[in-house]
Amino acid sequence: MKNSFLRLSTILLAALLISSCLAGRYMCNYSLKPKPHGLEDIERTRHKADSLMPGSTAWYDSLKVLGVLKDTTITGHRDFKVHACFVPAKDPATAGGTAIVVHGYSDNHIVFLYLVRMYRDEFNYNVLFPDLQYQGYSEGDAVQMGWHDRYDVEKWTEVAHEIFRDDFMVVHGVSMGGATVMMMSGDPQPYYVRAFIEDCGYSSVYDQFAHNLKQMFPLIPKGVLNSASLVCEKRYGWSFKEASSIRQVGLSTLPMLFIHGDADDFVPFSDLQRNYDAKTLGYKEMWVAPGAVHANSYAKYPQEYTRHVREFLEKVKAMD
Repeated sequence: MKNSFLRLSTILLAALLISSCLAGRYMCNYSLKPKPHGLEDIERTRHKADSLMPGSTAWYDSLKVLGVLKDTTITGHRDFKVHACFVPAKDPATAGGTAIVVHGYSDNHIVFLYLVRMYRDEFNYNVLFPDLQYQGYSEGDAVQMGWHDRYDVEKWTEVAHEIFRDDFMVVHGVSMGGATVMMMSGDPQPYYVRAFIEDCGYSSVYDQFAHNLKQMFPLIPKGVLNSASLVCEKRYGWSFKEASSIRQVGLSTLPMLFIHGDADDFVPFSDLQRNYDAKTLGYKEMWVAPGAVHANSYAKYPQEYTRHVREFLEKVKAMD
């Protein structure tokens, strides 16, 4: 009887481990390999860009035709080729600085054209806006959720500085781009990177996936994320808990503006306070967009959004 019980227990444990591994592989693929992506998804994201700010893609296309907006490619993290577009300020001779605009999950450089247009046409900034790995025109074997993307964005700051040669740069990201900005903020930066703006970024990859798991798969136990994280670590070299915005923000000394809509239920609104409180070094500001859902603060309040960003940058410049 004892031996039979042990055999049964061993079989059940093996089955549980196999199920956990299979579930972990599925969740890792589901989370980090969304379909469609990249080139297959460009048309959808063109429509999305226009829904956030009408006329965005026509503006983008006109600058392309004029030869003002250009493409470039570099070798990024893990030797993948990564793509970005760049455009000089409306009046290059009096440019106020350079902005790096970072897109979100399953998006690409086209989606947040409203920010590119805001920086170029209203602030007279040069702008570089990349495709993160596995998205847009960039190569990659999976979405990196900002954690490894930060290395590519750091390379893009160097490229932008070589192109535009100015000494004031802000890095501005939305959603996963906001998390990328926060994750980047804890790394040492060159002297010309002067400020960060994060819009509705998550506190950590693990916490974000746990929140989404509860929303989308309420019957699946949270423990499957640990298996998925192990798969991610083996395949891509990072774990879900390691990829922490909060931890990186705690190391950041540069000025940062935090933005979040209080009706956001995709990246919990509570993440705003957690991220903000984690920054204990250097200047910081917070703006809450009343009634705005996820990544919709600008679309709901374009004038207020623009004013808050402009005033923040003016304060940072006045700190010299």
